Amino acid sequence: MRKLLSTSYSTGAFNFAMLVQRVVTGLLLLIGHGLPKISYFSDLSAGFYDPLHIGHRGSLILVILAELFCSMLLVLGLFTRIVAFIIVINLSVAVFIYHHSQPLKNVDLGAIYLTSIFTIMIVGPGRISVDGMMGK
Repeated sequence: MRKLLSTSYSTGAFNFAMLVQRVVTGLLLLIGHGLPKISYFSDLSAGFYDPLHIGHRGSLILVILAELFCSMLLVLGLFTRIVAFIIVINLSVAVFIYHHSQPLKNVDLGAIYLTSIFTIMIVGPGRISVDGMMGK
């Protein structure tokens, strides 16, 4: 019971928690958002949201880069802070620009992803990652 109420933590627990957060968040983003976008690329590219005015197709490619490829690297813990920064930018556009005037039920999942990835970006991947094993 004392351990449950304690605010201290071990290095091993921290590294394991970061592994779980990185892998679960990365896989959910990859499977739930990245794969469907690449699977329906031709259908989505005609009318995809274009906040940067680079074209619907170009915007979709950037989102796929963030949600598919950066999520893969995030799961591995490779170039973690860089790919987390890319995903944070992507999710910030989704939450604060695309969904800005929509009800909370349309924004909450994106906000949870954004918070989780932002935490990973600030804290780092932990020792149980490719970056951690390389000593970065």
